[in-house]
Amino acid sequence: MGELKKIEVIDIPVPEGTNVIVGHTHFIKSVEDLYETLVTSSTSIKFGIGFVEASGARLVRSDGNDPDLIKLAEEAALKIGAGHTFVIYLRNAWPINVLNAVKMVQEVCRIYTATANPLQVVVAETDQGRAVLGVVDGYTPLGVEDEKAKKERHEFLRKIGYKR
Repeated sequence: MGELKKIEVIDIPVPEGTNVIVGHTHFIKSVEDLYETLVTSSTSIKFGIGFVEASGARLVRSDGNDPDLIKLAEEAALKIGAGHTFVIYLRNAWPINVLNAVKMVQEVCRIYTATANPLQVVVAETDQGRAVLGVVDGYTPLGVEDEKAKKERHEFLRKIGYKR
């Protein structure tokens, strides 16, 4: 029977102007399929993908169209170290622009988060390997929005073009 060795909190950098998507997939082909999904989503998108191979050579596989984002994704995936986890860094696009397409990639099992907030990934380690238990996306709430805050939220969404 396996044994829990430790639980660790991994800080994932989210540089200004980037967003990150962390998810779980089941096959090495995911790297190419995620690449195709992202590159065809927009002519201006910049991205890097890191994928933790769970068997065989057990490497972090990577791809993308921006060397800095590829490096960030490789480093984050290696730090997480949980089999079949993938990390995507985005620039010039928002997760809302690609998330449904990413979810529809046949190998994708789950999305843990898509964010520009400070990010931590909670990882368990056993004698076999590592697993993502969950994520800490941003900070805890400071209260409940009042009417003024609701109005500001509504105005903001219209200002950036997401609502009319």
